[in-house]
Amino acid sequence: MSILEIKDLSHVYDSKTLFSKASLSVSGGEHSGIVGLNGAGKSTFIKILSGEVLQDEGEVKWLNGLTRGYLDQHADIDRSLTVMEYLRTSFADLYALNEKMEGFYAQMGDADEGELDKLITKANNILDTLTSRGFFEIDATIKKVAGGLGVSAFGYDTPIGTLSGGGRAKLMLTKLLLTKPDIMLLDEPTNFLDIEHIEWLVEFLNGTKSAFLVISHDIDFLDKVCKNIINIENGEIKKYSGNYSQFVVQREQNAKQYEEAYARQQREIEKMTDYIERNKARAATAGMANSRKKMLDKIEVIRKPTVIYDAEFYFPYVELHTKELLATDKLEVGYDFALLPPISLEMGSETRLWLRGTNGIGKTTIIKTILGKIARISGGTKFHPAAKIAYIEQDLEFDNSELLPAQYLSDKFPRLNQKEIRALLAKVGLKNELALKPISTLSGGEQVRLKLAALMNVPSNLLILDEPTNHLDVRAKDSLKKALLAYKGAILLVSHEKDWAAEICNKILDVKG
Repeated sequence: MSILEIKDLSHVYDSKTLFSKASLSVSGGEHSGIVGLNGAGKSTFIKILSGEVLQDEGEVKWLNGLTRGYLDQHADIDRSLTVMEYLRTSFADLYALNEKMEGFYAQMGDADEGELDKLITKANNILDTLTSRGFFEIDATIKKVAGGLGVSAFGYDTPIGTLSGGGRAKLMLTKLLLTKPDIMLLDEPTNFLDIEHIEWLVEFLNGTKSAFLVISHDIDFLDKVCKNIINIENGEIKKYSGNYSQFVVQREQNAKQYEEAYARQQREIEKMTDYIERNKARAATAGMANSRKKMLDKIEVIRKPTVIYDAEFYFPYVELHTKELLATDKLEVGYDFALLPPISLEMGSETRLWLRGTNGIGKTTIIKTILGKIARISGGTKFHPAAKIAYIEQDLEFDNSELLPAQYLSDKFPRLNQKEIRALLAKVGLKNELALKPISTLSGGEQVRLKLAALMNVPSNLLILDEPTNHLDVRAKDSLKKALLAYKGAILLVSHEKDWAAEICNKILDVKG
């Protein structure tokens, strides 16, 4: 049975047509991935489905009575609540029922015999509902899901305001899974999860009876959880049967056919236009020209195939040969107390270290402490005097997100002229219309490309990268991997993508609490 019907969906965002009379049907229980190039409209599509964005034209019709859950990583939540208080709000309806039952119990003391029987019946009916829906095991249920996603590591009494953006995103995902809606709209749910938590999420999603639509750039994840792939391209929304790997084969065939159809139509339009121009002024042929003009006007013009702006990353290297590029001596990191046991590590100029461990355990804190952005609790950090560091942080934060990409780079590197800046942006695939959009309107993947463009202008012999693949599409991730493999310096990498990181790094440090 269809739970979602989309008909003739059209939407323009920032003067770019994302959807043009697109249609889609989703059935109950379907497990589907949403894919497309950076900026194709994936997140906008999810926001239209959630009701956060209103489409320009067309119909989005949900089955009556359907419950929906939406994971929006950029949403904010009440930071005054503790972790457990927030997760308990997943069961707000059950707590309201329990309160109603307690009210009936309170009324029993003053009730006459006839009223008492009615109150007992009402209270027992609610009790049966609470029991069948697991009300009295709520905390155990919460801890099971929270443990699977690594939220338990935060501490259940921890105020949400002390968590990082990634921590809050994990918390919102945990709540969404606990609510068990009929359909889940998930925007990059694995971005802040580590390997074991992704594996837990895969098992959970494969076992759920709920339908879900998930945006992800993690191919392995999509292959494991999706039975359908919804591709957004050329203003169309098209569903393919099978997982991501099967989709790629089908999509390449369709893309080739689309390009050929577009080229054929363009040749036909050109021939007809040429004929009209040559014959419209002559009396003997004006009628034929007019007839061709009417035919031309009736043609439904195929949209030009989406231009794929590939990224070409590179990181300038400052030569340094040493076995003592970076060392920490019993380094303790944290805030009011140490998050982890003392850390002692050594990196040489050829070390490529993968910092691996449970999300939220403190990997980002380690990096920021090593860089001096967070005060250490004890121990020491020592860099080689000739160390040149280039660093990209996990969070997509800009001092002024209303700047254009060129303005952002110009502020960071005032010695670069506009031609050099535009060339740098073009290298990472931010060209033409993308270079003229405020940073706030760029997709997550495009913002990461901008951060990497800045890194490409910083000569270094040590790259420190905190989850650099978050939001990047498959082709951009592959380009980044090639650039890192070609880089001659040392790398300190935090990544939840097992296969990707394993190809780059030659050493692993498992971070454990």
